[in-house]
Amino acid sequence: MAVRKLARGTRVHPERLGLVVEGEVKDLFHAMAQHAGVSDAVFFESVVRNLHETLTDRGLPTWWPARTANDGELDIDAA
Repeated sequence: MAVRKLARGTRVHPERLGLVVEGEVKDLFHAMAQHAGVSDAVFFESVVRNLHETLTDRGLPTWWPARTANDGELDIDAA
């Protein structure tokens, strides 16, 4: 199956993402993109956009462990 990529020149402000991750995690991500039939870049953009829609009031995904409050900050949720 051919991997679906975005057409050349369709991104308005393309940026290279230079992350260093464990090889196993990279392989898992690549496999998910292949199962979706898209390139790693297209899959990454979709994951980030989807995740962005579910952020808490602190800007973190709901499944991310709660961070400790900063000095002078009360650890209470916004109403």
